[in-house]
Parts: sequence; C-alpha cells; structure tokens
Amino acid sequence: MYMSMYISMDFMNKTFPVVKARQQFANIIASAERGGVVAITRRGKPVVVMISAAQYARLAGEVPSFSEVVLQLRDKLDVENLGIDDNTFADLRDPSIDREVSL
Repeated sequence: MYMSMYISMDFMNKTFPVVKARQQFANIIASAERGGVVAITRRGKPVVVMISAAQYARLAGEVPSFSEVVLQLRDKLDVENLGIDDNTFADLRDPSIDREVSL
C-alpha cells in the first residue's frame, strides 16, 4: 500500500505494546496530534500505526492540489472584480531589453 512506503519503524517516534497502549491511550492520541508517529506492537511487531488526521489526509491524497487552492483563492479574493486585465502589467517590463539565445 502507498502509505506503507512512508511509515516504517525508522520513522516511529514512539512504540507501545498493546497492553501499554490501552493504559496510555490518551497520551498516544496527544502524541499523534502533535505530529508524532506511534506504533502499537504485538509480540514486538508493529500491528497498528497512529498518526494525526492531517498526516493521514496528506498521505491519502486528500489535500487539494495547487491549482485547486489557487482557484479557491481567486474566488475568495474575487480577482475578476479587481479591474486587472491583460494590459495592467504591460509596462512593467521593458520590451527593448532582449538577449540572443541559441537553441
């Protein structure tokens, strides 16, 4: 699975056996919320990994793409009503300054 590539024992901040995890459940949740990665083990082998919801969303691809965020920002700022058109920034660059490029 995709997430298994990124979550290995090397990245575990804390490891708890199942019995201790039951006793320390509130602390484990707090650690995961702070961005930690917590492994719960049975007989020394990881069986469950706990991460924050934000980390999971990022790994699962639930975070919006850059273009989606840009479109949301444009809608939020109402860019179309700012009076910016194709000629607004036309004078910012001097078109007479060119350079030769050999391709």
